[in-house]
Amino acid sequence: MNCRVVVEAAVPVYDVETPDEAIRIAISKTGEMLNPDLNYVEINMGERTSPSGEELPPAFIAADEALVALELEMTVFNVEREEHASRIARKEIGQRLRNIPLDVLEIEVLEEEDEDDSDETDTAEDETATESDEESTADEETESKPDAADDGPDDDVLPEFEELIDE
Repeated sequence: MNCRVVVEAAVPVYDVETPDEAIRIAISKTGEMLNPDLNYVEINMGERTSPSGEELPPAFIAADEALVALELEMTVFNVEREEHASRIARKEIGQRLRNIPLDVLEIEVLEEEDEDDSDETDTAEDETATESDEESTADEETESKPDAADDGPDDDVLPEFEELIDE
């Protein structure tokens, strides 16, 4: 089973004046911490709401410091249960984002595309059959020419290799 897991991260940002600046810096900072190991994790702005239901910006600024809510989304493959997917996502992301609190927001089980996979498999088998037909035709042409092995690129490679060994 494959799952898409969305994890919320509270990223601290320092010396900022506006929520937009804090969000840009938080996304950049998070991207630097995740890349290149986890370049497949998507980073999005988080959504916050007040208790009355009013939508708030994802950054809270106080004294030129901000706490930015970001949503980190990744796909976890070959898991047994949703809890297993959430643990894997938290572990992988948490190892790169040290001292940043994480909370799993959503786990979505991805539909396995059995019909599409079978179509792709049939296409791959057809391509493999065509390639093997071409290879057998090329082998027959090579066998029919008695001096074809003398003209091949292997002869150029071997003397150079022998020269390297002699040096």
